[in-house]
Amino acid sequence: MSRSTRVFVAAGSNVDPVENLRLAARELSRCFSEVRFSAAYRNAAVGFEGDDFINYVAGFSTDAAVEAVVAELQRIEGLCGREREAPKWAPRSMDLDILLYGDLICDRPSLVLPRPDLLRRPYMLGPMAELAPEVIHPLEKLSMGDLWKNFDPAAHPMQRVDLGLESLAASDA
Repeated sequence: MSRSTRVFVAAGSNVDPVENLRLAARELSRCFSEVRFSAAYRNAAVGFEGDDFINYVAGFSTDAAVEAVVAELQRIEGLCGREREAPKWAPRSMDLDILLYGDLICDRPSLVLPRPDLLRRPYMLGPMAELAPEVIHPLEKLSMGDLWKNFDPAAHPMQRVDLGLESLAASDA
């Protein structure tokens, strides 16, 4: 019998972000059971000049292997118009990144877990701490809530945006 794993995924877009983030949320809710969403936040692009991003974190449990989750996230990115060969520091129709896959620690060219940006980006850590403050970071051995309390979010301001994700998750339950 397989054991269900808690997974947390960062979602971000700065190309038709409201439409694409809602589409991604619907697809996540369709593919994985009991998906929960943090609030969404608008923030400036990082690493390049471009339109603001909107980001949120989704959490769910799954029996699927990490590779299957990655494949599903890439499929959803494709539905949102993401091209796999797009440059790293460029506008994105959809970016879905696994932040945590249970306690898995992995360092491969195609997948690094926990995602290092989780500890550096307020638009990942803040929503993650909001969604699951009790979850322990597998390397830092601190809770998401404590990591967020020790973080200086002023370096990268965020503004809350209502995407209606709470009603979407409730309607899919």
